[in-house]
Amino acid sequence: MSGSTFGTHFKITTFGESHGAGVGVVVDGVTPQIEISEQEVQKELDRRKPGQSHITTSRRESDTIHFLSGVFEGKTTGTPLAMVLYNQDHDSSAYDHIKHAYRPGHADFTYQAKYGIRDYRGSGRASGRETAGRVAAGAIAKKILASRGIVITAYTLKAAGIECSLRDFDQIEKNPMRACDPHAAAQMVKRIEELKELGDSAGGVVECIITGLPKGIGEPVFDKFEAEIGKGILSVGAVRGIEFGSGFAAADMLGSTHNDPLTPQGFASNFAGGTLGGITTGEPFIFRAAVKPTASISSEQQSINEAGEAITIKTEGRHDPCICPRIVPVIEAMSAVVVVDLLKRQAAMWA
Repeated sequence: MSGSTFGTHFKITTFGESHGAGVGVVVDGVTPQIEISEQEVQKELDRRKPGQSHITTSRRESDTIHFLSGVFEGKTTGTPLAMVLYNQDHDSSAYDHIKHAYRPGHADFTYQAKYGIRDYRGSGRASGRETAGRVAAGAIAKKILASRGIVITAYTLKAAGIECSLRDFDQIEKNPMRACDPHAAAQMVKRIEELKELGDSAGGVVECIITGLPKGIGEPVFDKFEAEIGKGILSVGAVRGIEFGSGFAAADMLGSTHNDPLTPQGFASNFAGGTLGGITTGEPFIFRAAVKPTASISSEQQSINEAGEAITIKTEGRHDPCICPRIVPVIEAMSAVVVVDLLKRQAAMWA
């Protein structure tokens, strides 16, 4: 296994490198006769693409999607759906100086250790650009979920040490941070701009809520609903942690508080975050993902080269000072892929 395939019944395989010919995805297990267009997929990709604002990378990619197979006359055929985005604005010269060096926080060292070879141009396969294929696949999954009334909403809850006080979903696409609080978003932008000037970067927390889930989805024991979501989200390179419902705060709660009482009208609270025993309750499924600071910073750092010699390195090129705004659609996409896969597993159980 190459580690580039995810899912069982709804399966995605991403391909491509940051500075190669292009990136893309093959989606297998797509429900036939789903109406879909390149424009619908493009709408999701436009939320992820670079160059959206002054706090994202200045790399200019149209990220134009092309269907290669699996769609005929505007409908999915049920056969593998292949999509590709061709790279256009890839200047690899900025990476010549790190051809034989390892950048702190990057996968340079580990890829060399695993394969004995690595594509040093923009991190190659380890680049965040790989996630474009995930977002394209997620657009297909979202279309399937929409027909069932399932909605996935992610947003920046915290960035650069500044946390949202409000959760106003109408504000998410109205500020460059994709934050749910416009006032906090303005403070985030200001702090990130300061860090960018200093040659540094910031991380944050992205929260995601899935509504409309039916009861009973998720496999017991090893393939619990949250376990599958966790695997999907943690497979995104910048994510360093995940929590569900009350999350780590549950460690300081009492059982009498954390248990969600059942009433004739439903659950009285949702500290569990939408699952019990790894199976959905029908309540909103809530999780938060910790996003690390961007590894590519312009400040000088200590490292070594391939010969093991101590060096001082400075990362050049075009990079996001904070990944949160562009990782929001990636979080939604991976969540959608997991949910569709688990829904298909449930359906197969009753077949």
